[in-house]
Amino acid sequence: MQQHTLSQTVEINGVGLHSGLVSKLVFYPSEPGTGIVFIRSDLPSKPEFKALYSQVVDTRNCTCLGDADKNIVSTIEHLMSVLYILGIDNARIEVSNPELPILDGSGEHLYKTLKKVPLVAQNAPRKFLKVLKNVSYTDNNGNTVSLSPADEGLKVNFTIEFPSPIVGHQEFHGLITEDIYASEIAPCRTFCEKSQIDYLQSIGLIKGGSLENALVLDGDKVLNPDGMKNPHECVNHKVLDAIGDMYTSGFFIIGELTAMKTGHFHNNELLKKLFSDNSNYKLV
Repeated sequence: MQQHTLSQTVEINGVGLHSGLVSKLVFYPSEPGTGIVFIRSDLPSKPEFKALYSQVVDTRNCTCLGDADKNIVSTIEHLMSVLYILGIDNARIEVSNPELPILDGSGEHLYKTLKKVPLVAQNAPRKFLKVLKNVSYTDNNGNTVSLSPADEGLKVNFTIEFPSPIVGHQEFHGLITEDIYASEIAPCRTFCEKSQIDYLQSIGLIKGGSLENALVLDGDKVLNPDGMKNPHECVNHKVLDAIGDMYTSGFFIIGELTAMKTGHFHNNELLKKLFSDNSNYKLV
């Protein structure tokens, strides 16, 4: 299979979840082997950030890339999942402030917009990362994420447990195909408890947060007027995040991801362990 890039420039605008600032994304086609690169177009030096696990500097509430000068590009995970599922190997993406737009809190708008853009097959082979051994990361609370060998594609098993009676115990199990992604994963929004919003706003975060871009829970109630988009919206959004984080490997993965009550931090630690030993994987 060949590498692919966009056939034309695309622009997407929105508000950053944490900063509340208007953010503009401009997507450009890119040469084979470039990978996914973000450029801070608002800074004079226009610093560039490769979307790789090794460039991740913060995993609190989102996945954030950074450089030696402490410039950052944050909240990349939703877009990365869309680029993964559409099979976009190479793209340069300008962003006009430190944070990507949150849009409606899901991957749906990004997916539908980029899906309309024809891709160009490039004169270079795509390499897949095939997991050869079980690799796992467990935190101090016993929450675990692992990658293990699989015959095809990326399979995800994700389990969450939340005290909210609306969420509670939810599971997702399946091979990630574009059809499954478009119908069951892309529409699912980031979610949180109202008490979390109150706290995060008190420390200067989620200035752009609203019921327009997140699923907000309050005890046994959903505060969004239209309720949930999917009975398993919360776990499916965690799957969306995990797909995006896995793409910071720099490759499309042939393996099975199993996650129990984990998030961006765990995903990043898992990739560090994966790449710490060449015998864990091979490129095919």
